[in-house]
Amino acid sequence: MKVKVMKFGGTSVATAEARQASAMRVISAREQGFDPVVVVSAIGRKGAPYATDTLLGLLKEIDPTVKPDAREIDLMIACGEIFSAVIFAHTLKTLGYPAKAFRGGQAGIRTDGVYGNARIVGINPVALRRCLEEEVIPVVCGFQGVFVSGDGSPGGELTTLGRGGSDTTGAALGAALKASAVEIFTDVEGVKTADPDYVAHAPTLRRVSYEEVAEIAHLGAKVLHPRAAEIAMKYDIPLWVKSTFSSDVGTEIVNKEKFPGRRMTGVTHTGKLVYLQFDLALAQPDHRIQLEAHVYEMMAKYGFSLHMMNLSPTGIGFAVPRDQFSIAKDLLDGLVVPLQGEGTSIYLFQVGDLPSREVETQAKLLAPLGALKTIVIELTEGCTMVSLIGHEYMQQPGVYYAALAALHEHQIPVLQTSDSELSLSCLIPESETAVAVKVWHDCFELSAAT
Repeated sequence: MKVKVMKFGGTSVATAEARQASAMRVISAREQGFDPVVVVSAIGRKGAPYATDTLLGLLKEIDPTVKPDAREIDLMIACGEIFSAVIFAHTLKTLGYPAKAFRGGQAGIRTDGVYGNARIVGINPVALRRCLEEEVIPVVCGFQGVFVSGDGSPGGELTTLGRGGSDTTGAALGAALKASAVEIFTDVEGVKTADPDYVAHAPTLRRVSYEEVAEIAHLGAKVLHPRAAEIAMKYDIPLWVKSTFSSDVGTEIVNKEKFPGRRMTGVTHTGKLVYLQFDLALAQPDHRIQLEAHVYEMMAKYGFSLHMMNLSPTGIGFAVPRDQFSIAKDLLDGLVVPLQGEGTSIYLFQVGDLPSREVETQAKLLAPLGALKTIVIELTEGCTMVSLIGHEYMQQPGVYYAALAALHEHQIPVLQTSDSELSLSCLIPESETAVAVKVWHDCFELSAAT
């Protein structure tokens, strides 16, 4: 059995014409001697009738003041992939190829019990193997699995894997089925050196390592989910990113031992960010670690994605996505943390230079208990993060200088920096994103990085 897992994104199944093109990809794989296993995302993107955001909106618009339960959200948004799988399977049938649709749980995907961001804990693809033995093409709902608690509950609980989770489904099924390859089909020709919206003729990289593509994904590019790259790397599965609508060979993602060498890979950028800088100068030395831990624990508990984390002698800082900032502000503004140490200290968090009503109210209520220590959180709004990705390149003398000098030459302010073994990132004003991406792309001659 020569299994090939083929995952099709939302744009690849959005219309009858797109589904036809995707189906022909599957049929071609079958005719080449492969046993295809298809994974599909929900049909279309926001605004389409069965897109994930559209289904989620149906719940929210009932009463925006009442937050739906995470369990019900998962049940609702999983319907998008169910529609897509059934329709895609039927499309294959109309072309003369037997096919059968499977929910994630029916495909044998077991997860932990975290609604909305579950992790796959095991796969037993018995039903998929049976399909392949009968020469039927399985079409699996991406983005979902089932949690079985072990307490005798019938059927288990449907869970979803988080945004971009269909890529993860494809890679995980590839590992479970010992696939010869996993192909991720999308509306771009592969992994590019930059966002084509900002660099019109950004070339397609023909080969990158698992580590590079995971870094690219973590730092803003949406061509592949980082978990998919991590799973493929762990099980050494050949992974491809291709376009449904082009004959381009796409990008092959391989083990770094198969693609050694020093190189610059690309430039990425995140979405809209807000940077928060916590002034802990007033905190007692024995309280500072506890305050930092309290903040980071809260951010983790409520599922925040943190960027550009900074630690200095006088405080900490990090950026959060703008669409999460209102939640962060609700959690932090007026937060009271009493701590024991060399006497009791009461800390009151304040977001911004001026105290809000919540902060003023808390201060009045706490005044009888003694002196308050206010932790001011300075805000820098309207930011984004641009990043350079490179393999064995970032530690070379002069890279940091060249990157900052290029931005300075074009009068682009740098608000914060961070780096890793594979990347260098700068926090800049959002209005400068397009210029910064192009400047770095030109500075490091990425047009030749194919």
